[in-house]
Amino acid sequence: MFVYRGGCDEMENASPDEMQKVMQRWMDWIQDGMKAGWLLDGGDGLKPEGATVNPDLSVTDGPFTESKELVGGYSMVQAENLAAAVELAKTSPIIHHKGAIEVRELANVGQPEEA
Repeated sequence: MFVYRGGCDEMENASPDEMQKVMQRWMDWIQDGMKAGWLLDGGDGLKPEGATVNPDLSVTDGPFTESKELVGGYSMVQAENLAAAVELAKTSPIIHHKGAIEVRELANVGQPEEA
């Protein structure tokens, strides 16, 4: 799984033409990954608003993190191993916008083990 963080700061002042170019870069990257078979789900972006349910069941508005730390979206990928997934992450458009990608392997809890 790719978890996208940051990369939004410079887009706040982007022109409509610049925004269109960024969106096209993302669409091309997603399409290429799907065709190649390593991108299982292009995922989606996340809106900045949200809520946090705390252990005492109280609910607070949030998340309130710095924009560079804010989780902005995700994608589901398939790779031979973590190192291969990291190499795929390096091709993501978010890298061009000073964002970061957290690359995580799913634990597959509750899934039958492959023989």
